[in-house]
Amino acid sequence: MPLNMDEDLKRDAPRDQAFQKFTVDRPARIIFVGRRLSTATHFRCLVRSISLYGAELEIAPHMPAPNNFFLEILGIHDEIGCTVIRREEEKLTVGFNMLIDPEFLHHVVRLSFETSH
Repeated sequence: MPLNMDEDLKRDAPRDQAFQKFTVDRPARIIFVGRRLSTATHFRCLVRSISLYGAELEIAPHMPAPNNFFLEILGIHDEIGCTVIRREEEKLTVGFNMLIDPEFLHHVVRLSFETSH
């Protein structure tokens, strides 16, 4: 499972498309960062795909999404800092505030594979 950037992509391609994406279809939570860094408000979403750089999420089209939030993939108790790149109705494309660890990505993909069978 190569986790590097695709060398064939054009140099001016968006960074969210430069990394290999893995389809995981995992439930998750978007956790709002409130005043004084409180994280009391959250709602559910679905992680459709994930890469070292970011993820594509599915949320209800009427649900407001903050520009910055934490993402918690259910079954994995780490929170990932995210920034919205774009939104198209129920599809929310986010970039992680820093590249995630390749071992963490491997764990997410493996967990998704194990629970789908």
